Amino acid sequence: MGESRNRGAFPKRSRLAVLVKRAIRSRTYPVIAVVLLVFLVSSLGELFFEYGANQGFASIWDAVWWTLVTAFTVGYGDKVPLTSGGRIVAVLVMLFGIGLLAMITGRIASWLVAFKIKEGSGLADQKKIKKHFVICGWKNEMVSVLEDILRINPHFSDEDIVVVSTVEQAKMESLRSNPNLQNVRFVRGDYVDENVLLRANIKKSARTLVLADTSSQASDQEVDARTVMTVLTIKTLSRDIYTCAELIDSKFKRYLENVHCDEIILSREHNRILLANATAASGIAHIVQELLDVGEGRLITKDFPVRYVGDSFANLSRYFMEGEKGILIGLLENTGNIYERKREALHEAQKTPDISRLVANLQEVKELRGNLPVFNPGPDYQIKSYSRAILIQG
Repeated sequence: MGESRNRGAFPKRSRLAVLVKRAIRSRTYPVIAVVLLVFLVSSLGELFFEYGANQGFASIWDAVWWTLVTAFTVGYGDKVPLTSGGRIVAVLVMLFGIGLLAMITGRIASWLVAFKIKEGSGLADQKKIKKHFVICGWKNEMVSVLEDILRINPHFSDEDIVVVSTVEQAKMESLRSNPNLQNVRFVRGDYVDENVLLRANIKKSARTLVLADTSSQASDQEVDARTVMTVLTIKTLSRDIYTCAELIDSKFKRYLENVHCDEIILSREHNRILLANATAASGIAHIVQELLDVGEGRLITKDFPVRYVGDSFANLSRYFMEGEKGILIGLLENTGNIYERKREALHEAQKTPDISRLVANLQEVKELRGNLPVFNPGPDYQIKSYSRAILIQG
């Protein structure tokens, strides 16, 4: 027991010793020591001259109060020195107070300037921000990307966005010149590096978007490899972070699926599909553009009342048609944290006493996919828990 207590107490003493050493070695320590010494000497000097000759200086606390009020130029006038020696001390305290205020003001201004320079260059840590949106990477059309993100997520403001990139400071300053994006935060560094992500306070973020970075001269394969490594790092730091990632080549998709990336955007494949449909004169390109238009917001996912869990697709469709004039075209199943969904599904799968059925249940759990879209499943399809409605609204 004694050894255990000693082991537990030692780190506290060592940490205290480190803090004391840092305070002694810092520039602030001698300044504070000199200020306190001057206050003490001034108070004792004033008491020496005024004690007995001035009723306002009956104790050391009266002298200390007078010194503080005089040094900080407040000048209440409740205590006034009467002796010549006391007045000389008062003049010295006044001069000292003017210099002290100038020094404090200068220190504060210097700190603010240094902080602004550090923040502008992306070297400041974002440890105080929480529930924010972290964007890893850079796009040539970054201003439009961020404006669309804010339009789609009205509960976020520009100061809730943290951009992590190695892009030049001039580009970030140009982005901030947009009045809608002037408070966007910036962390300079390689977002593949765990320490850089921690500087963006990734663990406390609400969502993360990893872009296919176009700011470097890297090949498409290198860009996608960095995206996969970044998502892997993010999910290692915290599985609860909702993570979206953009890929150029679809062959990297399975790597992101293995680490349960919540959403995967295959930008090149989407473009290819639209181009192919356009050649058939089907009008699909116009339909998709209209549905996905950020301003109109026609294609959306939406929560619905819990009472519809276990109910039919037809009844849920009727609810949206009558109540919100929306057309239900499908369901997004297994939403939220996929690790929690798998844990709950595994618990349910193990309840059966039938071994063959148990094996089949475990296989279903293994193949469980997060954010699985199910389109037009039929009127009798049973609504599952953790689902969202896929709607087309007018």
